[in-house]
Amino acid sequence: MAIKVHPSFAIHAGEWLKTEVVEANGVSINELTEAFGVSRQTVSAVLNGRTTLTADMAIRFEHAFGVKAETLLRMHARYELAKAREHEADLAVRSLIAA
Repeated sequence: MAIKVHPSFAIHAGEWLKTEVVEANGVSINELTEAFGVSRQTVSAVLNGRTTLTADMAIRFEHAFGVKAETLLRMHARYELAKAREHEADLAVRSLIAA
């Protein structure tokens, strides 16, 4: 049986990175965009939870701050699943398991 994590424990990886890593290290979005070689809009969208944290972006954070990309992606997957579970009852799916 899988352990269910309460949705309040699920946080968007970008929002966590913003408060616990980027701001904690005194790094600006402009410094990130320069170091990462991506647009300001891309960095802002991730850090403000408006877009998914991609594997590519997770690796960039790993290189810049030492936070493992795998950890960030697991965190983000838990967040995505928690958000989907909020609407699980609305899904109309029939079982395909033979009785």
